[in-house]
Amino acid sequence: MPTDRGNLKAVNLRIREDMCSLIDKAASIQGRSRADFIIEAARRAAEEAILNQRVIMVSRERYDHLLAALDRPPVADEKLVKLLRTKAPWDQ
Repeated sequence: MPTDRGNLKAVNLRIREDMCSLIDKAASIQGRSRADFIIEAARRAAEEAILNQRVIMVSRERYDHLLAALDRPPVADEKLVKLLRTKAPWDQ
């Protein structure tokens, strides 16, 4: 993806030598530079941190409906019983 150098900002880091070696090894395995590897890892961590802070707002009526559905025991139909009794392919 082309980058306008005017939009770039320098970030300086000081890290332990063993951490730098680990990052370099991982970046090399992926065929990336240290900077690209760190930037991508930081971006993913930032997105995850933000997504984990999302609040879902619902009306009291919808919330009560959800709680009631969670409190109801599951209905065991034939397909569910068969599924739960079937061994996983890796256990056969």
